[in-house]
Amino acid sequence: MRLRTVLASLTATVAAATAMAAGPASAGPGPAEAGPVAGSANTPRQHACSPAVRLDRFSDVLDKTTYEGTFVGNLSGLAVDRDGSLAAVSDRSALFRLDPRTLAPTGVAALADESGAALDSEGLVVDRDGTRLVSSETEPAIRRHSRSGAILDRLPVPDALRVAPAGRAVANGTFEGLTLLPGGRTLLASMEYALAGDSAGTVRFQTWRRTRGGSFALAAQYAYRTDPGLGVPEVQALPDGRLLVLERGFTAGVGNTVRLYLADPRHASDTRAVPYLTGQDGVRTVRKTLLADLVDCPDLGATARQPQPNPLLDNIEGMTVLPARPGAHPARPGAGVTGRDRGWLRVLVVSDDNQNAVQTTRFLFLRVRV
Repeated sequence: MRLRTVLASLTATVAAATAMAAGPASAGPGPAEAGPVAGSANTPRQHACSPAVRLDRFSDVLDKTTYEGTFVGNLSGLAVDRDGSLAAVSDRSALFRLDPRTLAPTGVAALADESGAALDSEGLVVDRDGTRLVSSETEPAIRRHSRSGAILDRLPVPDALRVAPAGRAVANGTFEGLTLLPGGRTLLASMEYALAGDSAGTVRFQTWRRTRGGSFALAAQYAYRTDPGLGVPEVQALPDGRLLVLERGFTAGVGNTVRLYLADPRHASDTRAVPYLTGQDGVRTVRKTLLADLVDCPDLGATARQPQPNPLLDNIEGMTVLPARPGAHPARPGAGVTGRDRGWLRVLVVSDDNQNAVQTTRFLFLRVRV
């Protein structure tokens, strides 16, 4: 989404940089090469953000670059394609294909709505047939696109989740995160902010169930409570049905707050029939556990062009779980993990630079233990 000021409570703690620093403009080894080496400083035991999250490295290699005349930035969603390559969506109507080792763009397709207008694309899922499900927070909407960007389908959206006056959602506060749950039968989208009339910080997670025809029909809805002042820019499903949830905020003159949570919607109430979430309605919200506040990650020599509580931080917005090993099936992120890697997922996040000179397109390569 566009850069906005959200009054968030920040802990301005900067973790000391380790001796192993990743250069801010270095492409370095990409996702397929970032596994730890026994005895090196770049193992899950080093670069700790918390007991559950480690930072392998970061890369600014795509910052302020272009590809075939298209600005490579404004990245808001990531996904692993069926062949192991990366897909990335820009909120300025571009769908990129990235090399999994170098992050270099290898393809780009333009996105537009049914009338040809640009999309504010935010979430991205590569479906099992290779088509792309992309959320737009303008209406909001979820559309199925071909690899070339053509619209193939559009999913139904509950009226209440539409932007006012059609619904109760605030502008730039609708579908940000998008993920396909294990088994590929359930799609989940996260609203970024609360609907008008819902308690502040209580956002809705909407799901769809795959139909026999291969499309998706509206299904259960859940309530998730964010930390004060924060929104939800991204969600990613794990193999056991739990979710990784990013929470993010921005305070002018201070910088970004970015927190990573483990969330479990499996015992939450279905809120489809609850018009207003007030906190007094007996609704069981999605349970969450803090994995890390990224302000506590080592900065590894990163620099920031605007005030940040940790120079590593920026407007983090996209996230995907990577295969554990080169050639591993994207739908089995933990497959083939042995030794000291066991129990750690490889997670890639990216910042949306808003095509702003004082922001950075930055990839963070994380190890997450859930």
